[in-house]
Amino acid sequence: MTAVRRWLRGNSLGLVFGGLFLLALAGQAVSGHAQFNADQLTDGLPPVSLGRYLTSASFAADVAENWQSEYLQFFLYIVLTVWLVQRGSPESKPPDKAGGETDQEQKVGPYSTSESPRPARRTGWRRSLYANSLGLVMGTIFLLSWLAQSIAGVVAFNERQLSQLQDPVSWPRYLTEPDFWNRTLQNWQSELLAVASMAILSIYLRQRGSPESKPVGAAHTTTGVEG
Repeated sequence: MTAVRRWLRGNSLGLVFGGLFLLALAGQAVSGHAQFNADQLTDGLPPVSLGRYLTSASFAADVAENWQSEYLQFFLYIVLTVWLVQRGSPESKPPDKAGGETDQEQKVGPYSTSESPRPARRTGWRRSLYANSLGLVMGTIFLLSWLAQSIAGVVAFNERQLSQLQDPVSWPRYLTEPDFWNRTLQNWQSELLAVASMAILSIYLRQRGSPESKPVGAAHTTTGVEG
């Protein structure tokens, strides 16, 4: 196997999901452009080009509202599963492992190895920061995406307000508008339902060979074991 083939195989999960993401984003751009122009014609306004639509507040708001809900899902899942458990689910730690675990279990400080990341071998704030870096980055991306959604959303909202001869609103005022919370909560509820479904259904259902599933023959009560 050549080096390129080994690299492709070793990174196939990320590459496939990255490719699917780009295809879905392109599909959203094309379908969103068509819907946007249909709304323009309904309002008696001229249609816009695809390039103009891709730089519009409407497209930015649609993209950002999906991103922030996805990163909220991962942020909550990463952080809450430190302390909360679901008996029988491979998505949960065993009940007796709830919490931050010991330094020995986490292979930090004196228990680190030569292959451990450098921050894990250190002490003080550097190790603490690295030990929580995944949750911090996911949470930061969520907040930035939510901020981007609100900024793009108020611009798109005000464009509609002006097209209907109504007064625009300020950004703080938009944060209290039903439009903002409808965009936000319709995504949150779907993501939270998906996580709950995965955690609970994986207690009883199996997918052979998947790391997100328990081994096919594992007992329903087995917790924190992946196949």
